[in-house]
Amino acid sequence: MSEAKLKIGIIGAGSMGTLFGYHLAATCDVAMYDANAETLRKISQDGLSVNGAQPRKVTIAASARELFASQVLFLFVKAVDTLRALRPFAGELNPATPIVSLQNGVGNEDAIKTALGGAVPVVLGITTESSLTLAPGRVRSSEEGATIIGSTSAAPATSRMVSDLLTQSGLRASVVYDIRPHLWGKLVANAAINALSALLDCNTGEIARDPNAAHLSESLAEEVAAVAAALKINLPFANPWSYVTQVIELGADSKSSMAFDLESGHPSEIDHINGAVVAFGRRTGVPTPYNDAMVRLIKAKEALRERPRA
Repeated sequence: MSEAKLKIGIIGAGSMGTLFGYHLAATCDVAMYDANAETLRKISQDGLSVNGAQPRKVTIAASARELFASQVLFLFVKAVDTLRALRPFAGELNPATPIVSLQNGVGNEDAIKTALGGAVPVVLGITTESSLTLAPGRVRSSEEGATIIGSTSAAPATSRMVSDLLTQSGLRASVVYDIRPHLWGKLVANAAINALSALLDCNTGEIARDPNAAHLSESLAEEVAAVAAALKINLPFANPWSYVTQVIELGADSKSSMAFDLESGHPSEIDHINGAVVAFGRRTGVPTPYNDAMVRLIKAKEALRERPRA
């Protein structure tokens, strides 16, 4: 008798949910849920595919209830949507079910525990996997990225299990003892790139090529590094700007996710990225004027977007 496959739940069927769902479907029983019914309809009909590969079928959940039996639950929604996405699961999930977040920003663990309770095992991580949506359930990816997994609350064995799960599905993954340096390392890049790309309405590669944009980006990165140092978090690189330029190079031909948020009318993650830097800066007494300016500019742009035109 064949061994039962692990039940994986995925909340969020966008580009990253599709990429990870496609890979996990090779070895697991994957069920996906998303607020966009049309996206789910297309995935139910055509399956998931990366770079034109043979599609893989997954189960489509008509409601959150159909993911309650998940043995591992992956969260691929924007940080701003975490509470809304997880509230239906409160009191319904097995308390031992790990919640895996590879989301942008810091503070995601707090949001998850606010929704599900402080005892829930949360596995955090960062990924350099890239994924661009071509159509619902269809993405293009370099498939050259890697995922780093860790936790501040789940047992080390749980983090290893999630890492092994990703590795077995064909993705690159590893485990670290302390995930915070990596989360803040990713925050350095996100804070230096995302809002600028959105405000300038440009591909990320333009940031490094334009001297004014590059100066702003470097200043943003240096502020995040200063706040991390005040929090006694050792970043996984010595030079913040050098790291940011590497990240820019990887995604040079695409806009940031925040740029797409502004274009689509979706609320941005500014409070979870530059806004988080400002909040921790206040807490530690580190000035963050560049990040504060980004927050105010993005919020102004969002407000103007909502204002009816004369």
